[in-house]
Amino acid sequence: MADDHENLAHRLEELAEAYVSGDLSPAAILVLAAEEWRQAGNPVRALHCFQRAVDEGGDAGADPRAGIADTLFELEQPDEARKVIEEIRTGDVSPATALTVAETLAAYGDPQQAHAWATRGLGEAVPGGAEYAALLRVRYRIRVDLGLPEDELDALLDASH
Repeated sequence: MADDHENLAHRLEELAEAYVSGDLSPAAILVLAAEEWRQAGNPVRALHCFQRAVDEGGDAGADPRAGIADTLFELEQPDEARKVIEEIRTGDVSPATALTVAETLAAYGDPQQAHAWATRGLGEAVPGGAEYAALLRVRYRIRVDLGLPEDELDALLDASH
């Protein structure tokens, strides 16, 4: 199975390098390649692709730095990961980026910050959209883990179904 991910990652990198035009930006293709490298068990190569996506610029869905932070946690470099997250925090944050950071922080033991990121993302997400619903679900799970009482945003989760 890892070979399939590795082969796809190689093909995606080649596609990004030869990119002329299309629906996806080279940065978005490099993010896809990075995710395939992670699935193939090669986080170092994934980190390289995420960084290339940052350098490339353009729309990549979520900020590729969120993928860098997640990969740094995976590589047991939490201080570096938190620095990247802090850099992201100081700028404009898309709902997709907030979702990625919230999931990362929840997975790596920082539910308080994960909750804050999910809440921030909801402020920017389009009600009724897929990212909005995903942020509501993630925020709800984190809130339950933290033992926080329900709030008005939790009621929106029922309404989004």
